[in-house]
Amino acid sequence: MDFVEQWLTERGLEVLRTREPGGTPLAESIRELLLAQRDEQVDPTAELLMVFAARAQHFNQVICPALAEGKWVLCDRFTDATYAYQGAGRGLDVGLIKQLEHVVQGDLRPDCTLLLDIDVEVGLERARVRGELDRFEVETVQFFERVRQCYLKRAKAEQARFAVVDAGQALAQVQADISAILGRLTAS
Repeated sequence: MDFVEQWLTERGLEVLRTREPGGTPLAESIRELLLAQRDEQVDPTAELLMVFAARAQHFNQVICPALAEGKWVLCDRFTDATYAYQGAGRGLDVGLIKQLEHVVQGDLRPDCTLLLDIDVEVGLERARVRGELDRFEVETVQFFERVRQCYLKRAKAEQARFAVVDAGQALAQVQADISAILGRLTAS
């Protein structure tokens, strides 16, 4: 995110950087609920509804006003993550996710989605090195394989919107690949 934000701002673009779940005080509180490890099993449907509750607040209070002001919105995760984590990962009905997506976002979708793809085992090791794991990061390898495959399937189905970057490469190459994608995006 730092690299993308810097790349865009260096080219004179006004960028709003945000994240999901989160982005507003209420949505950040919901994020804490979603990520906290707990003894109580979180029902997948309750998880989905919390994700969309946070998204509705974030979308209406932050994203839409920024877009109306002509800003570029750089969001760490968005609705594709819901299809991947709650849909593929948790096995929830994609039709329900689509309904909630339409209720919260209407027809507004990202112009570009950068998918930083990496082998699941490598990604989990990177998460462990970063520090304490959240409720999602302690999921099984099989869970994350389903999540990854969902992202890749969505990227293949929507090639005009997705740009897949091999995040297993050296950092300099990952950044070079992202720069090339951003160059094409800002030229259009």
